[in-house]
Amino acid sequence: MSKALVVSKFFMDTFCIVKKYKTTVSYFKELASVIGILFLLVVFISSCAQNPKHKFDLVIRNGTIYDGSGAKPYKGDVAIQADTLAAIGDLSYATGTEEIDVNGLAVSPGFINMLSWADGSLLKDGRSMSDIKQGVTLEVFGEGWSPGPRKKSSSKDTLWSSLGEYFDVLKRKGVSPNFASFVGATSVRNVVLGLNNKKPNQDELRQMKELVRASMKEGAMGLGTSLIYAPADYASTEELIELSKVVAEYHGMYITHMRSESDKILPAMNEVFRIAKEANLPAEIYHLKINNTWNWNKIDTVLAKIDSAQKAGLKITANMYTYNASGTSITARLPTWVQEGGLRDMRKRLRNPAMRKRLLRDMEQGIPSRNSDPKDVMLMGFRTDSLNNLYKTKRLSEVAMLHGKDANETVLDLLVADKSSIPCIFFLISEDNIKKMLTLPYVSICSDAGSMADEAPFNESGTHPRAYGSFARLLSNYSRKEKLITTEEAIRKMTSLPAHNLKIKQRGLLRVGYFADVVIFDPAKIEDHATFEDPHQYATGVSHVFVNGEQVLKNGEHTGKKPGRLVVGPGFDGVSSR
Repeated sequence: MSKALVVSKFFMDTFCIVKKYKTTVSYFKELASVIGILFLLVVFISSCAQNPKHKFDLVIRNGTIYDGSGAKPYKGDVAIQADTLAAIGDLSYATGTEEIDVNGLAVSPGFINMLSWADGSLLKDGRSMSDIKQGVTLEVFGEGWSPGPRKKSSSKDTLWSSLGEYFDVLKRKGVSPNFASFVGATSVRNVVLGLNNKKPNQDELRQMKELVRASMKEGAMGLGTSLIYAPADYASTEELIELSKVVAEYHGMYITHMRSESDKILPAMNEVFRIAKEANLPAEIYHLKINNTWNWNKIDTVLAKIDSAQKAGLKITANMYTYNASGTSITARLPTWVQEGGLRDMRKRLRNPAMRKRLLRDMEQGIPSRNSDPKDVMLMGFRTDSLNNLYKTKRLSEVAMLHGKDANETVLDLLVADKSSIPCIFFLISEDNIKKMLTLPYVSICSDAGSMADEAPFNESGTHPRAYGSFARLLSNYSRKEKLITTEEAIRKMTSLPAHNLKIKQRGLLRVGYFADVVIFDPAKIEDHATFEDPHQYATGVSHVFVNGEQVLKNGEHTGKKPGRLVVGPGFDGVSSR
């Protein structure tokens, strides 16, 4: 900002102060306030005259500044001092210990991943390569399962048992991005009830609520659920309301993978709204989508329900990834009763002829929902080498034909043989629906994946391309090519919108005094390259990334720096040194 603009702003601020308070303060107090402001202005101008060149740690020159608010971009400079954005605008009066000329490139706040599974991958590799190369500077964990709380084990050493202890582990290790987490309702349930399908008694519910309370004080953003999976779906709506009431005490959010995204999506949405209303807290829908072709025409009803809930006073938001296929395990095709107790107990039931017969009957009858066409399911990989060699990346329809049985029996045989849950890609989402949902002002962006590297051990197994491209794809495919949304709106969806929903202070915008999480990229060249067949490919077009003022990506290459910090929720008690 030029000196003339600074002077003008001071006078305008002074005028607004007097105008706002003229009926509530005395004339003399007004006069004293004006004189004080003018005195500070004189000091400021004098200082500028005596010190014509202010020096910062870093000045980013000649960028096209997208401030994250959705406002139109403008040409200007950005100065960073330590971990903070120190000045923005025309900084011709200043110098930097280091300066970068980014003429022709976009400068924006760091991107926020609203659904990240990097809590595990960051323990293996703290660089966060696939997300940093897209400009992601904050990973948010906790879709049902969170890093803590978890059961203490007497048989082996565990580095942590609570969410706060996990935060401490990640902090000591050092990671490149910032990190945050919801407390997972499944994790809480597992500590108290195990993997059993049962209703908690009053004492057990009290224990679960105390675990949620402790996690909120340790910095959790709220309560996360994944109600399509076992044992998460064993929880009743009433149980979730009780846990959410604890979250509401600390001004957190309820965020959910709904109980259905397919045949029963409308009653699943009603449950979300009921929890938000009765617990009196905001709610967000994880990876908003409608699965299976026969449900795609529900799009207008789904969006109308959200609109009605918002008009009724509920704070309802959502996030998405930018692909027409989801990624989860093949067990998603099975009713959850057969999965009680975990994979080992499930395999025992699959070997029992009577239970297997019951299970196949349920699957044929569409329990829990009608299964998708086997040709729409890609098997990503197996624990067993022989199965990998035979079936990896093949469609379930082809695998069933090779196996010599129908798709349902083939799935059960594979689960028994591989002793894993078998990760898959499900091509069930309408591209037209994606486009409609991406234009919604309350939808932010996620990857629903870990942040990994195109090297061992990550690239030794399959993954969803969203791990490498969800954020870049929004800017390249849906903004630049499809012109579905403007670049400034795409950036808002990845920055200030999620920061606002999470009640995060001093992040998500390019504002003086905010933390210096900054991404510099070429809007004309940013591109995702990962495919379903070859997912381990980095996005390109992001030149520089700064996290808390430290450069973690320079000219597209990782610097090795790990300045990431814990970002706490509104209930954080402030006791911990974190």
